[in-house]
Amino acid sequence: MSSTGSRSSESTVNSEHGVAPRDVDVQPSRVVTGLDRLLAQKMLEMVGNPGISIQLWDGSEVITSREVSHKLIITDRRALWLLLFDAEYHFGEMYASRRVMVQGDLVSFLEKAYRGIDEAGKSWLSKLLLAISHRPRLNTLTGSRKNIHHHYNIGNPFYQLWLDQEAIQYTCAYFPDPAMSIEQAQVAKLHHIARKLQLKPGQTVVEAGCGWGGLARFFAKHYGVTVKAYNISSEQVAFARNKAKEQGLDDRVEYVEDDYRNITGEYDVFVSVGMLEHVGRQHYATLGNVVDRCLKDDGVGLIHSIGRNKPGLMNSWIEKRIFPGAYPPSLKEMMDIFEPNQLSVQDVENIRLHYAKTIEHWLDRFDQHEDEIRQMFDANFVRAWRLYLAGSIAAFTTGQLQLFQIMFTRDRHNDLSWSRAHLYNQGH
Repeated sequence: MSSTGSRSSESTVNSEHGVAPRDVDVQPSRVVTGLDRLLAQKMLEMVGNPGISIQLWDGSEVITSREVSHKLIITDRRALWLLLFDAEYHFGEMYASRRVMVQGDLVSFLEKAYRGIDEAGKSWLSKLLLAISHRPRLNTLTGSRKNIHHHYNIGNPFYQLWLDQEAIQYTCAYFPDPAMSIEQAQVAKLHHIARKLQLKPGQTVVEAGCGWGGLARFFAKHYGVTVKAYNISSEQVAFARNKAKEQGLDDRVEYVEDDYRNITGEYDVFVSVGMLEHVGRQHYATLGNVVDRCLKDDGVGLIHSIGRNKPGLMNSWIEKRIFPGAYPPSLKEMMDIFEPNQLSVQDVENIRLHYAKTIEHWLDRFDQHEDEIRQMFDANFVRAWRLYLAGSIAAFTTGQLQLFQIMFTRDRHNDLSWSRAHLYNQGH
């Protein structure tokens, strides 16, 4: 967590974070059988007995480790069976509705679970479950609009409560100094990307997937470039256009409400930050063709994306409830964008721990505004999004997810730096 607060925990009584075990509605008449206890024990064994106990619906507890630091509270027999059948999906569903609860720090609970699941992933049963698991929704032209609407058009005021207040960046920040505020780290991220691209006044930039438009405005203001930014979220585009006008940048920044596949023109720079996760594995060749047709011969590009060390699907609950259509690629899969178009990868950086720290700041602010968010939506929404943010921290700290920045050029582009010194030039 950030230094401004502590991680989310469910041990606080009468809090939306959950309840302490003594406050669970224990019903002794609801008998726990020997089979129930055996199944709870097997569930813990399947994830390597990670220092977690299970409290069942009659108040009894199943413990398989000598060092227990967290408690999973299961409120009914059906919840236990659903967890055994598909914990990845049903844990999220039942956590949001309080059919399962966690006593102790939520992030470290999930870290323990992820490490255990990773070890269990080597078993034949896990491989079978992966083969039949939920597949992400398609990112066709129509499908992408529906998927983006599901996540980003739920209201700008919601995101403004817990993202940085400068550029409203919903992507990984960069912490050259871990003590930075989230605002400082997001500005540092934008400078870091600009230095990688070696932006020069007068250049033209195209951005695929611009969020609330902060990068485009920042590049235009601080680096003297003109930017054409594409996005299919109507709420984000409207916000971005208003901000550009307020800041007197609307003559240098154009926001286009359209899909990246419809980018037209030629540009000195191609940049995409946090969009590839929404593209879908089956559309990488299309994205590569877009880059190929819009990047000038001496152009430079950068793609910033959540990824994995090896191919794998997004958590099925997050894909269904939070990020429909999401798919974080491996580096090998990302090469399908570059190789067919003779694009040369010049620089790869993995800043996954920066994303863990970024989300720690987000979760802290989310918790600070819990009452307002509950009034906007409801208690289940609050718990679902808290789990999403806490789970994302755990995914990055345990290496389940990575954060790649890839800088690339045409294969014959020779105007390259002889060192990486420019990346750490603090002139801006």
